[in-house]
Amino acid sequence: MDWNMAEGEKTLYAQELSTRWRQAPDCAAAILRHVVEQGPQIYCLAAEPKTQEEEQEVQQRILHPLEWFLFGEEPEAGLGKLQQGSGGSGSQLCGRVFKEGETVYSCRDCAIDPTCVLCMDCFQSSVHKGHRYKMHASSGGGFCDCGDVEAWKTGPCCSQHDPGASVAMETDECVLEVGLQQRVKLLCQVLLRYASNLLVWEEDSELPAELQPRVKDNTYYCVLYNDEHHSYEQVIHTLCRSINCTQTEAQAHTALIDREGRRAVKRGTLRSCQQTKELIKTTSEHISLQPLRVEILHSVVMAHQSFAQRLGPWFQQIIGYSVGLRQIFCQVALEPSPDPNQTSLISRLMLHDARLYKGARKVVHELIFCSLLMETEYKRQFAIEFTKHYKQLQKDFISDDHERNISITAISVQIFTVPTLARQLIEEVNVIKVITDTVMEMLWEHLDANHRFHFQGYNSDKFFRVQVIFHDLRYILISKPTTWTEELRTQFLEGFSAFLGLLNCMQGMEEVKRQFGQHVEVEPEWEAGFSIQMQLRHILAMFQDWCSSDDKVLLQAFKECHRALMRCTNQPFRGEANDFYMCKHILHTRPYKVSQEPVSIHVPISRLLAGLYVHLCRTGSIKHLHEYVDPVSLDFTYLVEHPLRCVVLAAQVSAEMWRRNGLSLVSQVYYYQDVKCRDEMYDKDVMMLQIAASKMDPDLFLILILLRFELFEIFNGSCSSKDKEVLKQWNRVTEEMLFLLIVITGERYVPGISDVTREDVTMREVIHLLCIEPMAHSSLVKGLPENESHETGLETVIPKVATFRKPGVSGHGMYEVKKECLQEFNPFFYHYSKSQHSKAEEAEKKRRSHEGSEKALKPPVPPPFCPLFSSIVHLLSCDVFIHILRRVLQRAVEDRNGLWTEAMIQRALHLTGQALLEEKTQLEAASVEEVTFNFSLKARKTGSEYGKTLFHLLSKMKSLDSLEAQKDMILWTLQMFDTVKCLREDSSPTASMSDEQTKPEESVQDKEKAERKRKAEAAKLHRQKIMAQMSAMQKNFIKTHKMLYENVPESAALSSPASDITVADSLMMLGESRVAVGPQQGAGVLEREVLTCILCQEEQEVQTRGLAMVLTACVQRSTVLTQSRGKTLSTEDGSDPLFMPPDLAVGTHTGSCGHVMHAPCWQKYFEAVQNTTRNRLHTELIIDLENGEYMCPLCKSLCNTVVPLIPLEPAAINYESAELVGELLTLPRWIQIILARVKGLRSKADVDGGTEDISENSSEGELEPFGDAQADFRSILSFGVQEPPKYSSSIAEMLVVCATTVHRVGLQVAPNEQCPQVPVMAWNTCAYTIQATENMLEEEQKPLFGSLQNRQLAGLKAVVQFSAAQRHRSSQAVVQKHFAGMLAVLLPVPTVEDTPSILEIDFFHLLVGLVLSIPALYQEKAVDLQPSAISTAYNHLHLLHLVTVGHMVQILLSLQDDGGGESRESEQGDEARSAAAVYSAVMQSTNGLRTAISGSTLAESVRRGMLPFLRCAALFFNCLTAVAPPEELSSTAVTSIGHMEALCSYLALPSNIFQLFQDHQDTFAPLLQRWCGNPAVTKALKGDLHMTRYPRKRNRLIDLPEDYSVLLNQASHFKCPKSSDEERKHPTLCLVCGTMLCSQSTCCQKKLEGQEVGACTAHAATCGAGVGVFLRVRECEIVLMASKTRGSTYPAPYLDDYGETDPQLGRGNPLHLCPERYRKLHQLWQQHCVLEEIARSLEVLNVMFAFDWQML
Repeated sequence: MDWNMAEGEKTLYAQELSTRWRQAPDCAAAILRHVVEQGPQIYCLAAEPKTQEEEQEVQQRILHPLEWFLFGEEPEAGLGKLQQGSGGSGSQLCGRVFKEGETVYSCRDCAIDPTCVLCMDCFQSSVHKGHRYKMHASSGGGFCDCGDVEAWKTGPCCSQHDPGASVAMETDECVLEVGLQQRVKLLCQVLLRYASNLLVWEEDSELPAELQPRVKDNTYYCVLYNDEHHSYEQVIHTLCRSINCTQTEAQAHTALIDREGRRAVKRGTLRSCQQTKELIKTTSEHISLQPLRVEILHSVVMAHQSFAQRLGPWFQQIIGYSVGLRQIFCQVALEPSPDPNQTSLISRLMLHDARLYKGARKVVHELIFCSLLMETEYKRQFAIEFTKHYKQLQKDFISDDHERNISITAISVQIFTVPTLARQLIEEVNVIKVITDTVMEMLWEHLDANHRFHFQGYNSDKFFRVQVIFHDLRYILISKPTTWTEELRTQFLEGFSAFLGLLNCMQGMEEVKRQFGQHVEVEPEWEAGFSIQMQLRHILAMFQDWCSSDDKVLLQAFKECHRALMRCTNQPFRGEANDFYMCKHILHTRPYKVSQEPVSIHVPISRLLAGLYVHLCRTGSIKHLHEYVDPVSLDFTYLVEHPLRCVVLAAQVSAEMWRRNGLSLVSQVYYYQDVKCRDEMYDKDVMMLQIAASKMDPDLFLILILLRFELFEIFNGSCSSKDKEVLKQWNRVTEEMLFLLIVITGERYVPGISDVTREDVTMREVIHLLCIEPMAHSSLVKGLPENESHETGLETVIPKVATFRKPGVSGHGMYEVKKECLQEFNPFFYHYSKSQHSKAEEAEKKRRSHEGSEKALKPPVPPPFCPLFSSIVHLLSCDVFIHILRRVLQRAVEDRNGLWTEAMIQRALHLTGQALLEEKTQLEAASVEEVTFNFSLKARKTGSEYGKTLFHLLSKMKSLDSLEAQKDMILWTLQMFDTVKCLREDSSPTASMSDEQTKPEESVQDKEKAERKRKAEAAKLHRQKIMAQMSAMQKNFIKTHKMLYENVPESAALSSPASDITVADSLMMLGESRVAVGPQQGAGVLEREVLTCILCQEEQEVQTRGLAMVLTACVQRSTVLTQSRGKTLSTEDGSDPLFMPPDLAVGTHTGSCGHVMHAPCWQKYFEAVQNTTRNRLHTELIIDLENGEYMCPLCKSLCNTVVPLIPLEPAAINYESAELVGELLTLPRWIQIILARVKGLRSKADVDGGTEDISENSSEGELEPFGDAQADFRSILSFGVQEPPKYSSSIAEMLVVCATTVHRVGLQVAPNEQCPQVPVMAWNTCAYTIQATENMLEEEQKPLFGSLQNRQLAGLKAVVQFSAAQRHRSSQAVVQKHFAGMLAVLLPVPTVEDTPSILEIDFFHLLVGLVLSIPALYQEKAVDLQPSAISTAYNHLHLLHLVTVGHMVQILLSLQDDGGGESRESEQGDEARSAAAVYSAVMQSTNGLRTAISGSTLAESVRRGMLPFLRCAALFFNCLTAVAPPEELSSTAVTSIGHMEALCSYLALPSNIFQLFQDHQDTFAPLLQRWCGNPAVTKALKGDLHMTRYPRKRNRLIDLPEDYSVLLNQASHFKCPKSSDEERKHPTLCLVCGTMLCSQSTCCQKKLEGQEVGACTAHAATCGAGVGVFLRVRECEIVLMASKTRGSTYPAPYLDDYGETDPQLGRGNPLHLCPERYRKLHQLWQQHCVLEEIARSLEVLNVMFAFDWQML
């Protein structure tokens, strides 16, 4: 049958086929038979699949007839009816499935949990756009929650999916017509079974019986499958060697294998395929010791599998038509199989998921997403199926090697996070127990003999996969229930018991024993245990939250947890119980020494019990605890045992007692107290200690603490040692023990222990973090614990405690703590690490010293304990506590060497302060009789058993020199004693203070103040003296290096006016005139330049015949000024570098950092750099040694040449002579003389070369106006010549070095100093650099003179002088030829033909070239000559006039399409009339110019068009002659007209620029005819040739949107121009031109100079002459590129609300454009500093692994 049918035939075929199926006795079998026949005739007919043809065929032959059968009529008509009927209502759920890398959004204000996300389109049209949202890149596999009312607190639907009112998901059966229902069901049953059978089919050469073909041929495919073991390169290499394909073909195969999961790499007979299979396996095994997976499939099997995969998208399309269709599909997918041994179709696909290849998995997952997950009831049924098979699915995932995002297990996030569904799953299938049992089964192999985990030698990849299961437990617990049913309680508690079983295996795991003698040989494994602890951190908190929401559950959970703890056997006691006596108190307990017996840092059950106990206290349920747990069994001495051991272990590790146990233990203790783990480890241990302290006798509790810290005997006085190491350890442990007492009694910011909220807790954490130093928002977030929703609560509290300091052009926004919050500062805050503690203490001392406030770092007043914990404060007044403090202070007073430390005293003073504050608080709140807290009385109490009182010891301490640092604290403590005493005696504190106490104190304080004052005065005088010396040195330096500090030479600096030149006072005024061109030229400001070499530090004057001084410089091609982005300049296309096109497509820029060296010093340095840098790793990424690059020795700027400093020649003009010469040398006369000289030189050259001058008659007619017998060959010399300067060999050599680099870089050719283009490129770089400088000044709205930095000015002057001197190093004949060529653009030079028209050149480049090359005309054969100052002045004047008029005509010609100025207003001004006259003359010479332009409009247009040219000319002549410019050009306050007049005055032009033309009308009229008569002008006016408009457009980086999500939206809609797949792309935006590119992708690679490069590199070559500035949109970072091998990242100009950038969108906060930072980036590009920035950033980074920049 011919399948290339017409549309009507296709319809007829489909109709007939569907009718035949409907009439068949077994309809299902008929459809299946058709599919079986047609599938192999469409797919797998050739080695390379023809995708478009296959798609066309499958639509015609199978899918279109199926749709006819489904609707019973034309599918379009059936669909229309369906959507009109009741069955057509679509779902309000979006359901968009995310691709990997796609940007998704979550609302922090409205999302039920962080997994609730929106796609880009829904977010943009939702209410959440104005909320606190987060954005991040999807890992793929999830789907959009828009429309799901359970996912959002408010705004569940965007405007696209809002059905009018937010209602629950559609659950009612949608009514479909009965026949349609039957047909849909039949089709789903047949085709879904067919698809599932084939996708799970594992036979390679046979098919199921019903699918067997009639004839089986010998055609097989060798199929290569994807795995995560082999890299891209390994697969490409294997394919190249195994199937003899090219590199490009192998890359294409590999990309498809990675995307689809498999690829047929060979088609042939069974034998040939088997050979290929063996070859691939052998080759890959050689490379990576593991063979690639290769299978041989029969072509029929491949064909059917291809069609089965195609059915997936077809099903999606069909069920998307109607809710009714989707519901029928769900029924079929979930209906139990008639075979009891088989599961439902969807279960079957799920259970085979790990064995499916990637492409098939994606099809199945997407089908589940768009069907089962879109319907509430079916989602519930699917969730139950999923949970039933959960354990098996996780087992398969763990043994699979594919990423989780393409595993069926990833679907758990879609079902477990739905609150109602989670509760149903707990009630119906106890999902908590299922997940916990799964984890236990996976970790079973890691259990030791004691039934505790031991992870030594675990498989990290497998372990990582097991940990992923914990996410599911977290998802289930995300939303705690508001109402509990009995069934929910029962099932939850059963799951909780299972979870306790897991914790039981962790309790006491990986115990350690202190190593004596020698260091541990093998570091024990610890990361695995802590990674489980980190996974459980939020789960533990969520279990506690769930329990606390119901009293019964909480009490039962506590009972279960207590029972589990009592059953634990980890680290038991070895010895029998003993009595321990101290201060008449006896503790009966069993001994245990942490330093000698095994101990574990993992005691999760003890910690969970502590958390539950505090919840019992907080909710008030504790009053019923006795009904659940026997009070006798609540032995708090036992309950606190394991947490106390952990705290002691941390203390001993800190005291370096466990050094021989290696780093693993140090790391464990670090994480134990770190923000990632502490809330469920260290904090819970402290909580348990506080619980025990509240329940035990305070003296006995302290004895227990001393026993476990192994300090009991020391404080009992029955133990001593002379070993310094042991004493040091005792001291450190004592410090830690005292710190623990501070924590137990002072840390009350826990809801339940004290009456505080979570907000109060966060506030205190933030205050203490900010007391360390001002911090950025991200640093604060890292320092705060996150809850299960990844929230820290920072945003709600930060405005209350801190002020925000906005960032500048770099750096972060910073928060600084408010002054009023500092009173809460506690130097012994329990979450400080050691370094944080010392930093915070130091910062606080500094602040107090600066403010002159009280220096004592006293303890803050804590909130009161809740009643159930109020007894803890009695620790601070018990006998043992007083005894401990007295012992500590006594050692210090008696100065027992080695038995005390200052840190110990500091802690003891803090505890004393805490006790006194507590007593003061209680006395202020109640009468003395009611207060039982009596610390101050005990501290003053004397008696035989007390010895010296605590108070007495403190009083003695204040006079100890060894405790000078603690003096303020001691004095404050004594003052507090006094205050408390007064409160007890009810008197004022001052009256009770004895004279003996106060007077000496006052006198000491007075003396101290006087001494401090004296020292401050002395320091002030010393500072003033030093400042005066520095000022004098600075003035001397400025004087010496005047060139570097004077941006604008002052006219007053003419210290010695040229008295020998001037002849009268009036001429004296001329010497000071501010004119840079012509006979009225002022005297240049010439000074002796004495500069210091930055390498040898020797000074030298810049002299023509001296040793060369050079400036570091960087020459680079530039497109910053281009008017035709994307055009490239190359010598191959025939363009002549002598003429710069007016669009300035690509120029050569020379910039300098302004640092000076001797030429020999630079040469030595350069050679040294070359030698040392060659050995450095990845040098080519930083500097290109082959092209002479190096870093400036001082500022590390990137350079590739040096510019020699050439002193300015003094131009001494005799103004009288100049006036006389001017009468003779008018413009027409000058033209005659110049043309005669050019003609003569050419004739002479031809005669010398043996050729005749034949071009004589070619432009005879054009020469006529300027033909004059008087103008002979040597007339030019009669107006004054002089001897040219002689340069030293050193300067001459450097001139060649610089010119060669400019030529090589500018034209991209090999170095060749003999090339005739060398001088041309020197002139071009001079002109382009000036244009770029003028562009930068105008862009930044700075004045033309006086605003350049010294380095820029020095560099610019050096470049101009270098370009001027270039003719001395070139062949004079070559320079003369170039001059003649350039002049021919303006004048009819007889020897030159084919010159470009005035519309095809840039006039400023022409001016620079003419001015710098005209001195070559004065060269005679026998003698070196150059024009005198007067000749030079007239040459400059006439050349400038000629070029200016030419440019004026160029502007007038390009005005034709300018839409402005049609009005015929009265043209009164002279300028307007002149403009009209000139325009009239131009019109007469051309056809096609607009006529209706008023004179004033013309004048204004020309003035605006001429301005950049005149500004550049002013800069050029200023650098060339050093004549000071008018003051108006150094100010921005001048009007535009004033600015123009000042420019004209400086350049000796009439202020009415059109006057030039009228003054020399006879001269310019014939020239105008010649210029306008050029064919190119006619073409341009007709529109056949592109014309540049003036003033040229000033280029900027593109405008970026203020909100970053707009860019992400653009990127999400970006389609790769060369690829049809929807896999993750890296959309990258060129900030220079705005093009969006597909970077880091093989699909868009191009060849550049014979090498494969990425899209960005290829684009940068055309857009920026190799320089690129790109924004990687999804990564939110800038990439700077400078060549194929060099690039670097740079912060994006987008900041969040906290003034921070967010590379890789790691934090995901909303981002907004920072104009200042974008301006800085713009300046970086505009000032040609991109190369420099790359080199600097790479120099700072020590590049270990090279990044392949050319593939970007």
